[in-house]
Amino acid sequence: MGLLSFKDFEINKEFDFGSISLSEQEIIDFANNYDPLDYHTNLEVANKSFFKGLVASGPHPFSVFYKTKWVPLFKDTVLGGLEVTYKFLKPVYVNQKVFCKAKIVDIKINQEKKYATVKWSFELTNEKEELYQTIDMIVLHNTI
Repeated sequence: MGLLSFKDFEINKEFDFGSISLSEQEIIDFANNYDPLDYHTNLEVANKSFFKGLVASGPHPFSVFYKTKWVPLFKDTVLGGLEVTYKFLKPVYVNQKVFCKAKIVDIKINQEKKYATVKWSFELTNEKEELYQTIDMIVLHNTI
């Protein structure tokens, strides 16, 4: 996929971003920077925690897909983010595969100002298509 323009947008269009897995060190590094809780940063503590193992910080998997898949496709159309709503449904453990699909749920075009408000819905799942998390994101996109 190359960079897309607004003309490529349509309601219910889905984008498959494939899968990632996060190593122990990636989980620890991200958490040290953004979410320094022990069950994200300390294997010994994590093994004794509610999770019984090291788990990724909630936004970590999405941030990887956002940076490596979504931004390269849509960055030329983005004017700004308006809202992000996360639902963390299942923890992501070290080296677990996480799959991501994004769908355009709604588009509201302002013809006069040449922008659109686009609602995106992301689903991050495991190999059994069980949800790890959902993310709803509303973004202002340039229509020209």
